[in-house]
Amino acid sequence: MRDTNEMILALETSCDETAAAVVKGGTELLSNVVATQMDIHEKFGGVVPEIASRHHIEQITIVVEQALDEAKISMEDIDAVAVTEGPGLVGALLIGVNAAKTIAFAHDIPLIGVHHIAGHIYANRLEKDFKFPLLSLVVSGGHTELIYMREHGHYKLIGETRDDAAGEAYDKVAKALKLPYPGGPVLDRLAHEGHDLYDFPRAWLENGSYDFSFSGLKTAVINKLNQLQQKQESYRVEDIAASFQASVVDVLVEKTYQAAEELNVEQLIVAGGVSANKGLRTALEGKFEESQIDLMIPPLSLCTDNAAMIGAAASIEFRRGNYKDLTLNANPSLILE
Repeated sequence: MRDTNEMILALETSCDETAAAVVKGGTELLSNVVATQMDIHEKFGGVVPEIASRHHIEQITIVVEQALDEAKISMEDIDAVAVTEGPGLVGALLIGVNAAKTIAFAHDIPLIGVHHIAGHIYANRLEKDFKFPLLSLVVSGGHTELIYMREHGHYKLIGETRDDAAGEAYDKVAKALKLPYPGGPVLDRLAHEGHDLYDFPRAWLENGSYDFSFSGLKTAVINKLNQLQQKQESYRVEDIAASFQASVVDVLVEKTYQAAEELNVEQLIVAGGVSANKGLRTALEGKFEESQIDLMIPPLSLCTDNAAMIGAAASIEFRRGNYKDLTLNANPSLILE
């Protein structure tokens, strides 16, 4: 794989963030522009796909122009355009894919399709280089996975959620607690103001499994809330939040540590929107403090969806000459491996 200082214009529209970035050489971030839709979807209590797609149409040209301006370059300086190919909301993905294809055709530059989760993993490379073999804990709204990498661009899924992802469980519990959208960050904040009083279940699954399960925990929290309300017993939302988060974090940290030790990895990378969770970050830092394994957690600006991570992941494909043609289509069920 040749070493270059390529300039990649990257686009990300997999859900409700319209983003563009310019990344140099896979590790140097020249610009990173994100147009959020959080206020738009808040009134609905979640992302409305059709509204998200319309917002992407309105914003995509604006964020591309702003990314180039902030990087102080023009399209003539760009060596390739990269875009999230999947997974995600199909309508949202299509806006980014078609914009990237148009740019690639108009400027006669290579087109690179990127897996959204690969992007989250490679967000860390904008901070520090990778040490192989490594393990990545991916925790986001729709994904909870352990991914083993022996080299750049190689992904082996060794553990995944069997039902609700951690982020989904956060969202559903936050909704049951009537917290404002997005509920995950609010629940995390409240958890630090409460106590683990309810000892919610931990789903360890069968011995040796690296898989996760949070559906039972979500149900246990909702059942406890119904029970307390029916008996007209008082409770603190902060204590429910703390008890729920303690269960999630215990399972994520213990299973990840076990896998990292057994696979004898050099580095643990944390990726995805839930990696912004203060409780999870603190617990991982404490667990790996005495370990020889290098722990990497991205800064908050690179935890949630952004285009910088797509550009960082695309640099590996660029150096391999792994380009797409203009038949590239959105793939909402794209597999990483």
